[in-house]
Amino acid sequence: MTRHVSPPIHQTTAPTPMLVDAIRCWSEARLTGQAVQPSLTRVLGDHDCIMLTPVLDSLIHLYEIGLGRPLRAGDGPDISEDEHLLLDLIDGRFSRKACLSCDKEIASALDCAICSTRIMMALSIPAHRPAPSLLLQ
Repeated sequence: MTRHVSPPIHQTTAPTPMLVDAIRCWSEARLTGQAVQPSLTRVLGDHDCIMLTPVLDSLIHLYEIGLGRPLRAGDGPDISEDEHLLLDLIDGRFSRKACLSCDKEIASALDCAICSTRIMMALSIPAHRPAPSLLLQ
């Protein structure tokens, strides 16, 4: 029997506060020369999802490369355009092809990172776990 794991696109939106905290933490760590993963681990620990540290580090790094410039993080309750776009990519509201034009290798890696993020969120955040039948189609 062959099992195919489809990358889930969530029926509900991604946990925006957690993702915005992670994006901003990542951006701040990069700007100040801090190690990104230990900083992300502390922030994601507050949301009880430390397991997402490496996948979000990779995703945000590839997203920044795809943008072709440093990520612009928002401030306070204001979510930046870059944050909005990344949240939309994770939620599946937009495809990377429609939003970012980057070279083939980066595009492929970014598509994989988005897919991996969706899978890891589905597996590690209880509210985003699809029914087992949806994962094993």
